[in-house]
Amino acid sequence: MERDQRPVAIVTGASRGAGRGIAVALGEKGYRVYVTGRSVREGDAALPGTIGSTAAQVDAAGGEGRAVQVDHSDDAAIAALFDRVREESGRLDILVNNVAALHDDLVKPGPFWEKSAELVDILGVGLRSHYLASWHAARMMVPAKDGLIAFTSSFGSVCYMHGAAYGAQKAGVDKFAADMGVDFRDTGVTAIALWMGPLMTERSAQTLAEHPEQYEKFMADAETPEFNGKVIAAIHDDPKRDELNGQTLITAEIAQRYGITEAGGRHPPSYRAMLGDPRIPHPAIVA
Repeated sequence: MERDQRPVAIVTGASRGAGRGIAVALGEKGYRVYVTGRSVREGDAALPGTIGSTAAQVDAAGGEGRAVQVDHSDDAAIAALFDRVREESGRLDILVNNVAALHDDLVKPGPFWEKSAELVDILGVGLRSHYLASWHAARMMVPAKDGLIAFTSSFGSVCYMHGAAYGAQKAGVDKFAADMGVDFRDTGVTAIALWMGPLMTERSAQTLAEHPEQYEKFMADAETPEFNGKVIAAIHDDPKRDELNGQTLITAEIAQRYGITEAGGRHPPSYRAMLGDPRIPHPAIVA
């Protein structure tokens, strides 16, 4: 295709997990997907998956995958990613801020002070990196008067889940969506946070094996990452997308707006009643 005909997306942290599935789902919609992460060879990380293997899956799904090794703790590397997208593609339709630094202690029982202090890294690769990626994306999207910035989030934003660092990161990206949404009003660009349910990923499979008593019930109705990717694509294509700007959405609920289901027509449940409601920002604006 010509450079300006294929829609373009960046999915950060897409070697595996949520990012991998979201990238593949966008590939099914014909996107050129820039797949970022640090893993370029199997064995680089404790879990399987590389940016190259995800890019190949995007290709196989009907899109065009472009693997880009990015250390999202490096501000210059983030800037270089967007320079490459601008030079090669000349546009950016969707940015999915998904990358996060997840320490192995994350799901271990016990209070935060008994876990590794390195759990704080999620606030760098998970908040700072998302802000910078969105800053670069906005400078491409606003002049084009079109674009979607999606933050992958969870119910851990409002309930206790995996401890203080994880909760602060999720609450932070929800706030990014809300406040960036204010700035994006009347620009054609939309910012949202997406509360995903329990996901069928490499990490969750490992966690389930280690803590079956804690996660077995949740995982019985788990979502696939691809389900979330299909929802993100549908939101971008929605002619009334601006109605969602600044909101935190629950994937299982917003999927019904677009008639999106899992295989076999299954509707993953919303955990709103069990785990909490997305915060509704106060309408006051202090410039």
